[in-house]
Amino acid sequence: MIVFVFDNTFEGVLTCVFEAYSRRSFPDIILPEGEPLPLFHDEVFTVITEEEKAGRVWRGLQKKLSHGALSCLAQCWLAEEAETPMLIFRYIRKTIDAARSIETNFADADVLAMSRMWKRVDWERIRLMQFIRFQKSADGTFFAAVEPEKNALPLVVDHFKDRFAGQPWLVYDIRRAYGFYYDLKEVRPVTFEEGSREGHLVTGMLDESLMDKDEKLFQQLWKTYFKSICIKERLNPRKHRQNMPVRYWKHLTEKQ
Repeated sequence: MIVFVFDNTFEGVLTCVFEAYSRRSFPDIILPEGEPLPLFHDEVFTVITEEEKAGRVWRGLQKKLSHGALSCLAQCWLAEEAETPMLIFRYIRKTIDAARSIETNFADADVLAMSRMWKRVDWERIRLMQFIRFQKSADGTFFAAVEPEKNALPLVVDHFKDRFAGQPWLVYDIRRAYGFYYDLKEVRPVTFEEGSREGHLVTGMLDESLMDKDEKLFQQLWKTYFKSICIKERLNPRKHRQNMPVRYWKHLTEKQ
């Protein structure tokens, strides 16, 4: 069994592909640094991520796959599932070795698995756009916290930049401890030191001392509106949880 160890980045997976073809030795398992090795293995090769090598693989893929398929491939990395690195590696290898594009060959188990993984990431993207709720802080910044299962926050940044172009905002992923801040000019990623994280970066809710003076009023108005449009005779809790999964309720104003 051949094991490749990499830095757990998408560029790292692309570099793994380059090294495998260069060495003519293909891994049975790709593991992020720090993960325990299999009990039985023949060889362990540590891959050093290099931008040039990753770029060469990506340029090769651009000749074999459509723009849409390339986008799906990159988005699959955001799934953060245990099988993601090895699945992407196998998909890329099959793409390189095939005489024609494999992107619609759903009879292939890896192509089908990639399609399903992309759908899980994209569904998370859609839910983020639906269920993000902003709170206005005293300095005028609109703050929202999320805890998505998939690392889909980068996929919705342009949506919020276009929709809320006239207000500064910060969307923060509590689970992964990073976010994006828009200052009315550009969007930039932000992180906070663990010891310096305020309560709202942990709980996702602004303390009343940090809220705009009218924020509590607007929250109450939203809750009142939400209740007023609810028709009790047509309540369907099962359908409600299906359309609005419980895991999002923690940060929804109308569920507080």
